[in-house]
Amino acid sequence: MNIVIIEYNAGNIYSVVYALKRLGINPVVTADKAEILSADKIIFPGVGEAKTTMDYLKYHQLDQLLIHIKQPLLGICLGMQLMCKSSEEGNVDCLGIFDAPVLKFHPEKHEDKIPHMGWNTISNLKSNLYKNLTDNEFVYFVHSYYVPIIENTIAETNYIGNFSASLHKNNFYATQFHPEKSGKTGEKILKNFLEL
Repeated sequence: MNIVIIEYNAGNIYSVVYALKRLGINPVVTADKAEILSADKIIFPGVGEAKTTMDYLKYHQLDQLLIHIKQPLLGICLGMQLMCKSSEEGNVDCLGIFDAPVLKFHPEKHEDKIPHMGWNTISNLKSNLYKNLTDNEFVYFVHSYYVPIIENTIAETNYIGNFSASLHKNNFYATQFHPEKSGKTGEKILKNFLEL
């Protein structure tokens, strides 16, 4: 299976590489358009800042490539946020695959720490991405911005309020959490994605 991880100015790419290697997959890390288009599956990871990253994607014309991808694509963390309509982080227009804004968390009480960081549960699981998983599985988050619940939400988490932990539309899948850092549960989610 030919799995491509899109290389751009984002952190966490190599933790995704190692997670896939544990599943017996040797992914290709590339920004080459032909290689991306010929992949069986594509992973769009991300740790970074929305505006600078969107500027980078546009400069390299990866924004146009991504919205027209026909293979299953999995966005992770910032990757998911960039697949939305816009982000309050840098007030930037994003790829618009999901018709939702990305909003900044606003603490409501003293113990509400931003970023939302660490293990939390996911619930209301839908789609084959969560095959053989049940509500209240723990996954690992690190983020200061969130996507509200929308019609494309396939998993939810509560922190300060309910938000989208995962999205799905057509061939596009996304997780706000890091499956590559989420132990056995994350491994199952990546495996499910590879088997879609």
